[in-house]
Amino acid sequence: MKVLRILLIGLVFFGGVSFSGESGFTQEDRERLIRLEATLKTFMEQTNERFRELRQDMNKRFEQVDKRISELREDMNTRFEQIDKRFEQVNKMIEQLYTFLWILAGIFTTLTAVVIGFAYWDRRTIIRKAREETIEHLEREGVLRKLLQALREKAKTDKDLEAVLRKHGLLVILIGLLLLFAGFGFSESLTG
Repeated sequence: MKVLRILLIGLVFFGGVSFSGESGFTQEDRERLIRLEATLKTFMEQTNERFRELRQDMNKRFEQVDKRISELREDMNTRFEQIDKRFEQVNKMIEQLYTFLWILAGIFTTLTAVVIGFAYWDRRTIIRKAREETIEHLEREGVLRKLLQALREKAKTDKDLEAVLRKHGLLVILIGLLLLFAGFGFSESLTG
């Protein structure tokens, strides 16, 4: 721009000097105009070249920016894929924990059922065994055995007593009461 101004000022100044003379354009003025035209042409070519270089430089920079943006996108996509894989791993771990908890719940349920079943079986076994031992003890000892034998003997001869005891099921209850009294120590108090 400065060069163009200088050239225009020079043209006006020298042009005014040459027109003020009598003869018009001289050979020197023509050469000067040719040099000025050559200088302007060179200046325009240099300016065009600079614009081309600037455009190429800008295009290169835009390509670099595009490349960086592409690299950033690829990097972001890679990181998102890594995060997705991590979420999948966490989901698998949670599923494994749920499976493990279900297994533990099944084990504890089974253990509880086995313990309750064992306690029930053990109680029935102990009660049956205790009943048998009590009956044996009563039959081996004491007044209750004698009372039971006396009622049985009387029931053999007395059909009315046998019928009444059978009708009301007192023979079985009588045996149960005898066992109960023997278990609480009433057999000694009845004998003594």
